Amino acid sequence: MEIRKDFLPVLRPVADDQELISIGESLNSGWWGKGPRVAEFEKEFAQMVGAKYAVAVTSATHGQDLVFKAMGISNADVINPTISFMTTAVVPLWNNCSSNIVDVERESLTIDPIDVKKNLKKNTKAIIAVNHAGVPADIDSIREFYDGFILEDCAHSCYTPGAGTKGDVAVWSFQAVKTLPTGDGGMITTNNKELYEKLVPMTWLGISSTYSRVAIQNSQKKTPGYAWDYEVNVLGYKCYMIDLTAAIGLVQMKKLGSNLEWRRYIQSRYNAELTPKVKRPVWSETVQYYCARVAPEHRNVLISYLAEKKIHTSVHFKPLHLYEITKQNRSYNIADVEWLKLISLPCHAGMNEDDISYVIYWVNKYFEGVA
Repeated sequence: MEIRKDFLPVLRPVADDQELISIGESLNSGWWGKGPRVAEFEKEFAQMVGAKYAVAVTSATHGQDLVFKAMGISNADVINPTISFMTTAVVPLWNNCSSNIVDVERESLTIDPIDVKKNLKKNTKAIIAVNHAGVPADIDSIREFYDGFILEDCAHSCYTPGAGTKGDVAVWSFQAVKTLPTGDGGMITTNNKELYEKLVPMTWLGISSTYSRVAIQNSQKKTPGYAWDYEVNVLGYKCYMIDLTAAIGLVQMKKLGSNLEWRRYIQSRYNAELTPKVKRPVWSETVQYYCARVAPEHRNVLISYLAEKKIHTSVHFKPLHLYEITKQNRSYNIADVEWLKLISLPCHAGMNEDDISYVIYWVNKYFEGVA
């Protein structure tokens, strides 16, 4: 097969004129900050995932941090899985907590309930359970022995049916290569009204939003505009989503179903046509990453080989316990073995049939000469 001229990215967002029109409408409306489009996005997203409340923020990382601060989780032990993005290990540190990193299950690469139970401490105040690559974490098994606070990290699972319903609160990501991309951004969802009412003012330094004050002014049929005076009763931060971001999110929500269908199609072709020397990941409804596994001695060689064929791959993720800032004084029997096999193959809505066939051809070609 002839080598392509352009690189095939492992992940990429896809947009068209609909996003441009939506952004243009927001630009022309005069609401560039937090306004009606954010409110609409929060409402529609909450309905989609089956939550009562949603708070749109600048990133999933800010979302997790805000939840910790709203819950008052500080000076405690927080358990999180080693196969994850740095957010899950660093947010506890930001809040003066110990980041108690545990192992993962061999097949799903999600947090291992058995290792969670082994590492529970008297001062464990929270567990961050990550739906790795869209595969739900086994929160039900954790609930059998732990009745404390669980934050469900849904950054990879927008939208896996049932995601966001197992923990006490869920945090979602709209970063540029996620299944619902907006460039960056995140959402907190919860059924806890008290927590929701704490979170909203905390997104903007404890101040009620200008848009909400306009809405109140209009509902009371007072002078047009908004009440300039406000109280600040809580310590807040600055991490609210703006309408220009929400404008993209609202369009991407409409495309989410078809985009996920195409990702699942790519997954099914990989599963059916790749050589048996490539181990398939657990089936995912979102396929945030197609995390294949190969023999460790081939992983890095295959990455270089595919790069020569203009195919970009990646490794999601290097275990968190291997970084200097989050090192742990213990062994990880599963993660230390399995992560050396991981290779993420291209899987996104921007791929066509030829792209899929191209990846399959060159992966299989590499392994033809391998014993």
